Amino acid sequence: MNTAAQSALDRALSLSIWNAPQQATLLGGGITNFNVLLADQDRRYVVRVGQDIPLHQIMRFNELAVHKAAQEIGLAPPIVHSEPGIMVLEFVDGMPLDEEAIRRDDVLTRILPLLKRCHTEAQYALRGPVLTFWVFHVLRDYAATLRADKSSYSPLLEPLLDTSANLESAVGPVQLVLGHNDLLAANFIDEGSRLWLLDWEYGGYNSPLFDLAGLASNNGLSPTQERWMLEQYFEAPLTDQLEHQYHAMKCASLLRETLWSMVSEIHSDIDFDYAQYTDKNLTRFKTALSDFQNM
Repeated sequence: MNTAAQSALDRALSLSIWNAPQQATLLGGGITNFNVLLADQDRRYVVRVGQDIPLHQIMRFNELAVHKAAQEIGLAPPIVHSEPGIMVLEFVDGMPLDEEAIRRDDVLTRILPLLKRCHTEAQYALRGPVLTFWVFHVLRDYAATLRADKSSYSPLLEPLLDTSANLESAVGPVQLVLGHNDLLAANFIDEGSRLWLLDWEYGGYNSPLFDLAGLASNNGLSPTQERWMLEQYFEAPLTDQLEHQYHAMKCASLLRETLWSMVSEIHSDIDFDYAQYTDKNLTRFKTALSDFQNM
């Protein structure tokens, strides 16, 4: 266990809310924060330990506000305590999904209504200031960070930013909704009778296309499933214009995941193979971009 992980474990155990905390273990999966599972008075909790990460657009006041809104409409587990750098959640006794599970039609049919409820209902439960997550700003900011840090990926940045500008033009004007903006498979927990959506670090106002594109690109949905998803979400036949906008956003989603990983290779102290993750997402981006350019 590295120093950062041990520090997170110690911090979780030291919270004043506990009576006799025990069985504390680090959960896998967190790549921008640490998650500690522990028991206290025969109940289990997950403690999310993480500070603001401005270079990733992560501000914990924003995560707390968006999670509370999602909790209010039944999408996210209840928060039992929060303080700077800490969020304590009730433990959900379920299984995190993986990409293969999300590609199953029966699971996708359960996810889409959850996502639409997030976009249509959560904003009405929102309190206080929150951020906007505009992927094209994020891409420009990541590129500036990589250049300043003399990243080995710097020679790739100028053509990638040119592509990003073209994608932003292709997306065009958008409707704003309160989105999750990080729909990786592991952020869904299947409790059997219901699905939960975790990890609201990147939550904020965005186009619904970003969540839809992220769900598809992060989990390898088929073209048939993508068409079904768009027609079900918008409750109308898929138009050429919407398909064009969606695929531009899909490319942007993959490019964001790629540059996020490039930055994390330099700055993260979490034990994770970011270089492999960069390569995986860069390959996915190039494939999606080729498909978009050949539409």
